[in-house]
Amino acid sequence: MLDENMNRSALALSRRGLLKGAPAAIAGAAMITAGNVLTAAPAMAADGVFATPEYDTIIRKAVEGKVIKVGFTPPILSEFFDIMEHAAYRQAQNYSERFGVKWEWQRASPSGDFNSVEGQYNIIQNWITAGLDVIMVCTAGNYKDTQKIYADARAKGITIIQFNMPIELWPIGEVSDTCSVGYDNIMQSGYVAGKFIAEKLGGKGKVLQIWGPSGSIWSEARQKGFDLVLAEYPDLKSVGLADGGYVRDKGFAAAQNLLTANPDVNAIYGENEEMALGASQAIDSLGMKHWDGTDGIITIGADGLQSGFQAIREGRLSATISVGGVGQGIRLVETAFAIRALGMTVPKVNNVPVVLVQKDNVDGVDALQAWALGAKAL
Repeated sequence: MLDENMNRSALALSRRGLLKGAPAAIAGAAMITAGNVLTAAPAMAADGVFATPEYDTIIRKAVEGKVIKVGFTPPILSEFFDIMEHAAYRQAQNYSERFGVKWEWQRASPSGDFNSVEGQYNIIQNWITAGLDVIMVCTAGNYKDTQKIYADARAKGITIIQFNMPIELWPIGEVSDTCSVGYDNIMQSGYVAGKFIAEKLGGKGKVLQIWGPSGSIWSEARQKGFDLVLAEYPDLKSVGLADGGYVRDKGFAAAQNLLTANPDVNAIYGENEEMALGASQAIDSLGMKHWDGTDGIITIGADGLQSGFQAIREGRLSATISVGGVGQGIRLVETAFAIRALGMTVPKVNNVPVVLVQKDNVDGVDALQAWALGAKAL
């Protein structure tokens, strides 16, 4: 039970303050602002605005030595989820240094297939049996599929935090997790990508879509956002769509087939960055021209990968949407700490900012993710 002083301090601490109160976690890195401007963070770390000795002393007294047992399960182990997990390590280590809280961290993924839902449910069930404190999960299963297993976990006092999920698709009152951390796939991904293409092409052109597997919940959400753009720009047409399986080699094959059948297209929208990079390779393989600002084929994806950033620098990828991999990782630990260590109640949906990455801002976003990736595993 927190004492009266701690309760007052906790109430005074906003969610923004809790996140920004991690000066060690952002020192020497960069922060994405609402206006997509990247600013240096060392000054923020040095001036102590977001942390006070009095507050830290009270919290340390209450939580020092407490162990938070976490299970982290994405649908696959990939570059994108690796960025997120390492950002989580950064914030966990920050809280350990500030408050003396300890973390036990497990990671598991069923396979290299996004649709291995049953294998992932087995992982979650094993963690429920083991009595972990927090289960962080991103799964291809929809909210109806997960209701029972999440309810079982919560009945045993386990916090379920979904991450990177298209929560915006579902009736929030029927989603049985504790809370979610992510972004809005409709307005922060599908719409942003479509708007980028439309504006570059002057509102007129032909687009190919390299999409996730049929039935993908992310595909459904991002399609809704893209369709909003198509409705705004009636002369912008989607002329072909193929399954790229969320991986680069399948994205390459799908794009190559579509480009062969539609050589006069102006843009390719790869629903995720791996597929967009596969499409970029297909453009090269067919001897076609990449977008140079006035001519060629535009390619855009979404995730925010180091390999994608390099392709942007080289002109082989026009843009990508960095969907807050670092922000999600930090927010996951922030949320777990708030719930399990401080006894706080957090919002049901916790979305982070995203940024459209192009040549003019790629270096800053890349530097932030490189900082996250430098974290030691817990």
